Amino acid sequence: MKPVADTSRVCLGVIVGAQGIRGEVRIKPFTAEPEDVGAYGPVTDEPGEKTLRLSVRGRAKGAVVARIDGIADRNAAEALKGTMLYVARDCLPETGDAETFYHADLVGLEARTPDGAPLGRVAAVFDHGAGDILDIRRADGGLASVPFTRAAVPEVNLAGGWLTVDWSEGPDGEEARGGENE
Repeated sequence: MKPVADTSRVCLGVIVGAQGIRGEVRIKPFTAEPEDVGAYGPVTDEPGEKTLRLSVRGRAKGAVVARIDGIADRNAAEALKGTMLYVARDCLPETGDAETFYHADLVGLEARTPDGAPLGRVAAVFDHGAGDILDIRRADGGLASVPFTRAAVPEVNLAGGWLTVDWSEGPDGEEARGGENE
């Protein structure tokens, strides 16, 4: 998932192709519940130029199948392949606890060592199936990947705009923190 500098919007998924001949699309969801990709109202494309109204129809091979208002055939659906789908951050519900975060809330946070020394900034958050990973853009321009576990990231302070990264701890089976893909 490509990080977005504008944290007022959250990427809910990406259109990965057409489904059938009547204009339905397959969407790879980035939401905790796949069907929620269409639950928060109309979505926009990455530049914010197109507004799309989704109607989720079901699932197919790891994707969500949806209809989009105004898309009536396979060619029109295929033309949308690769479109990232965004919703305004304020359309999403609060996470409900202090240990669960939206990926979009983590991107841009300053990463610090346990003693407070700056390491860089969170550039992106990924979940490749084994838990959330933070990509930290270091001050020297390098990139470091850190598992988003309590051991590796013991403290997150959204209000202060920072999180602590403990390089001495590794992913030793520690329970993952509650990141949400939305």
